[in-house]
Amino acid sequence: MTPASPSVLQRLKHRYEQNEQAFDVAAFVGGFVFDIAMLDRIDAWSTIIQQGTYLLLIAVILMQMFFAEGEPVRDTASLSAPKRWYFEYRTALVHFLLGTLLNLYTLFFFKSASLFVSFAFIVVLAALLVANESKWLKAQFGLSLKFALFALCLLSFCAGVVPVFAGSIGTIVFLLSMLVACIPLAVIYRRIHIHAPDRVQQARRQILVPFGVVLVGFLSLYLVRLIPPVPLSLHFIGVYHNVERSEDTFKLSHERPFWRIWDNGDQKFLAQPGDRIFVYFRLFSPARFSDQVLMRWYWKDATGKWKLQDSIPIKIIGGREKGFRGYGAKNNYQPGDWKLQVETTDEREIGRVYFDVEMAPEAPRNFEVDTQ
Repeated sequence: MTPASPSVLQRLKHRYEQNEQAFDVAAFVGGFVFDIAMLDRIDAWSTIIQQGTYLLLIAVILMQMFFAEGEPVRDTASLSAPKRWYFEYRTALVHFLLGTLLNLYTLFFFKSASLFVSFAFIVVLAALLVANESKWLKAQFGLSLKFALFALCLLSFCAGVVPVFAGSIGTIVFLLSMLVACIPLAVIYRRIHIHAPDRVQQARRQILVPFGVVLVGFLSLYLVRLIPPVPLSLHFIGVYHNVERSEDTFKLSHERPFWRIWDNGDQKFLAQPGDRIFVYFRLFSPARFSDQVLMRWYWKDATGKWKLQDSIPIKIIGGREKGFRGYGAKNNYQPGDWKLQVETTDEREIGRVYFDVEMAPEAPRNFEVDTQ
């Protein structure tokens, strides 16, 4: 009798077993790609609930893997189809969920600061991803690394969501978010201590230590101002000869040539006598958010160092779909290289714009006007 040919599901299972690492990586990347299309506002309830659900699923799966470690390999043949599917693909599922969450946080942190500021967070993220795919490290610290990634997601979630509910940002709010992130780990450890005291040492090694390392790293990056100020993000910033507000619109006057499409306004600023330099920005902040940002003007001196010339506080109120709009103007300036940074009150950069100032003789000119 000719043996029956394997089913499609059996062939897929065999292919997965032969290429498990490649499938895990694909699941991680799939999470990234999937969430790019699904990304919403950081304060949207759908986004918050999605993150909370993913974190809960990851925690449940990792805890099941934690308690199964060291036990005999389970015979899945006698299990029901859903349970058999779970045990065969739980690792890929964790990778997909982690990939989706880490994609969210990478995008949120990247949008909340210039590349220089968010780069440190992305480097840490990339290092953890590479470590998680290292065969040697997975053999030595496989589950510990997954808990470290889970800790990173949990801390990032709280760092973004707690300020949304607090309605402001700052050191106290950030420390509160870190404290909130510690609560689920404390509950998990407490339950293990009560119901499985023989696994307390394992819990310390595989759960508490990875979480502590990531927490210390998070706090260290915050102290050196390399944690971007989520949930704020700068959507637009440009340099203009004049900014006028008319009811619910801003009129931005500039003389940028049509071919300088990479500039926002007059980043090559030709200053005639009596001109003021205006910088206009559009900043996203969650609904019911009320705080203050600083517009800090810097000029590069002859030695190539940036010198702070002025600092203007701007009160921001959140909730507007396209972001809070504000601007500042400078009367006293000299020719040369300039930059303006939008920062939080504790000097955490949200975004910046560079521009050159050249003095020009008085002459007729025609301004283009953009409306925002």
